[in-house]
Amino acid sequence: MYKSSRINAFPSQVVSDLEKMSGEYGLKVGQAIAGEWLHETRSGNRFNNNNRNYHNLRLYARGEQSIQKYKDELSINGDLSYLNLDWKPVPIIPKFVDIIVNGISERLYDIRAYSQDPFGISKRTEYMESMLGDLATQNLNDLTEQTLGITTNENEKEEIPGSKEELELHMQLTYKQAVEIAEEQALNVLLEGNDYDLIKKRFYYDLAVLGIGAVKTTFNPSEGVVVDYVDPANLVYSYTKSPYFEDLYYVGEIKQIPINELVKEFPDLTHENLEEIVTQNKGNRYDFYGVDYNYDENDKNKVTVLYFNYKTYTNEVYKVKETRSGGNKAIEKDDSFNPPENKEGGYAKMERAVEVLFEGAMILGANKLLKWQIAENMIRPKSDFTKVKMNYSIVAPRIYDGKIESLVSRITGFADMIQLTHLKLQQIMSRMVPDGVYLDADGLAEIDLGNGTNYNPQEALNMFFQTGSVIGRSFTADGDQNPGKIPIQEISSGTGGNKIPQLINTYNYYLQMIRDVTGLNEAADGSRPEKYSLVGVQKLAAANSNTATRHILKAGLHLTKDVCEHLSLRVSDIIEYSPTKNAFVQAVGAHNVAVLEEMSELHLYDFGIFLDLMPDEEQQAVLENNIQQALAQQTIDLEDAIDLREIKNVKLANQLLKVRRKKKLERDQRMQQENMQAQAQANIQQQQASAQLEMQKKQADTDRELTLEQTKSRLQSDRMMMEAQLKKDLMNHEFEISLRLEKMKVDALKEKEKLKEDRKDSRSKTEATQQSEMIDQRENKTGPKNFEEEEEGTDMSSILFA
Repeated sequence: MYKSSRINAFPSQVVSDLEKMSGEYGLKVGQAIAGEWLHETRSGNRFNNNNRNYHNLRLYARGEQSIQKYKDELSINGDLSYLNLDWKPVPIIPKFVDIIVNGISERLYDIRAYSQDPFGISKRTEYMESMLGDLATQNLNDLTEQTLGITTNENEKEEIPGSKEELELHMQLTYKQAVEIAEEQALNVLLEGNDYDLIKKRFYYDLAVLGIGAVKTTFNPSEGVVVDYVDPANLVYSYTKSPYFEDLYYVGEIKQIPINELVKEFPDLTHENLEEIVTQNKGNRYDFYGVDYNYDENDKNKVTVLYFNYKTYTNEVYKVKETRSGGNKAIEKDDSFNPPENKEGGYAKMERAVEVLFEGAMILGANKLLKWQIAENMIRPKSDFTKVKMNYSIVAPRIYDGKIESLVSRITGFADMIQLTHLKLQQIMSRMVPDGVYLDADGLAEIDLGNGTNYNPQEALNMFFQTGSVIGRSFTADGDQNPGKIPIQEISSGTGGNKIPQLINTYNYYLQMIRDVTGLNEAADGSRPEKYSLVGVQKLAAANSNTATRHILKAGLHLTKDVCEHLSLRVSDIIEYSPTKNAFVQAVGAHNVAVLEEMSELHLYDFGIFLDLMPDEEQQAVLENNIQQALAQQTIDLEDAIDLREIKNVKLANQLLKVRRKKKLERDQRMQQENMQAQAQANIQQQQASAQLEMQKKQADTDRELTLEQTKSRLQSDRMMMEAQLKKDLMNHEFEISLRLEKMKVDALKEKEKLKEDRKDSRSKTEATQQSEMIDQRENKTGPKNFEEEEEGTDMSSILFA
């Protein structure tokens, strides 16, 4: 790493804007940053110390820390020839780091955008006032709808809340403006496009291991908005005491970059510039991640570059001139403009100081400035355009007086003691020997089995190991006391017998110290669950562990929120400048992007970004318990329980639970009153129906009697009418018969007279016929005609006719 032999002071900010934009000013800034971080002291330079510290913490977090300290502890004057041990570190810390990081990174959240500009607030206020108006005139609106069939509500009847408390919850949970929905979807698309889930896991790991996490957001026309992970070991920043680093005036990174990457990033570099950079950079000493590399003259592949952001201010100066019409005209000028005092006409100078961000890049060792310019597409809060935000988002939740503490740094000492205990256990176990037996040969020689066989040492050992029995003599053959009367005795080595339990207790002691310091108990990792413990007790113990590491979760959420705010301010840059606009439109949706385009053109909207964190198991269990109790008491419906479980904010969920319970009680009371009224009305109707039924019964009896009398009267009348009709018909029949008889008599007389006349006519005709025939006979000489037969036949027909 480039070493600075002295600390260069930062250049004055009270200079002209033209001087601040010069390359000499930028080079002084870069040299001052390098001097502050790379200046050599007795303890080294600040950057190298940070780098080594972070490197060691990462090794401990991986269980790969240096074993030299353990060798120095166990060696005698550096001699390890008598130790044959496994020096590999015991991976205790990685387990705790994984528990924290994996547990926190799995916590889900929703990004919520809140329009806090005057236009958005006025729309929200107008909507709320309309809801309050509909709520206040609800009875009148219902009456109007029932009587006239028209509604006077400004909003849908189903959306109108029942009370002011419900309205407040509705505004927090349900109400969303179109631009807010579009903004939330745009942020999710940008985070997903930059693989933010992977970045999030990396900075959570840094927060647990190093105590600091960082993310960088940039914008370029080819890729749009880019979110990058930043290694805290490469960071350089101005002194701060704030855990959120909001008061920095410079921040940057020191990176080692190959020459080919440098040429791609800065294509304006000529061959002569590269030769100069390599020549001046040759022989510099680099110290990344605690490992020293001394590059010789032939290693010319990498250079060390300092990238930095520098916050300062510029003056916006305007020349205000009075026009002939009496108005004022503002003309932009540089900060050197100073109107003369004796100038005729209305001239004035108006200026204001505006924060700006300069971007720079410098080759360390060569002191060559690669870039110095005002940052394009600076992040400015729309609420105050005079302010500017850094491209870096940094947080260190446990910083004090510039020093950063991490969870791993608290327990490295205990991990070292666990490793030493583990090595001591190995050392004791290597010196332990198995138990043996003592065999007294003289004692065996005095024994006679009496069966002619020899009782030799091998036979005695076989009997001892197979049966556990041994034969001995209390007296010798001479009658003296036999000192070897028990010829075989066990020998217990006893080496380390009482030291091993002590070392195991020591090992468990330091392991418990790690748990006490980190707050991660056995319930958090499930390493030693108590079989008789209730599930609720285990969950409470795990919740205590979550409480101990909550500062890491809060720090990560702050980073995510800060990144989302940066992305929110850069969305208009994507729509206006980026060629990736079409892909962004497809991802977000044409309608939402149309709203965002309106926002970028009108500059009316300013969003506040909030994160709704999913409740943890403890909070979810408490909420679920409240829901189950409410369901058991029938104070809420199943639909209410479903809505409550979908709310991520536990506080709002509990508030909604209270509102729904109150609403359900009111609804039940109203239904009970309605049921009582309906029952009373039913009783009245039943009594009325009974009385009406009795009256109807009496009326039916009366009607039946009346009908019977009417029927009798009608039958009597009909009988009399029938008798009269029959008499009338009989008289008519008699009259007709008489009339017919008289007519027949008259007809007979007429017929008689007619017959008389006919006979007369017939005789006359007969006589004439006879005369004619006689004449014909005379002429034709025919015989005479028999007139008597003819007359006789005529008479018979006449008689028959008559």
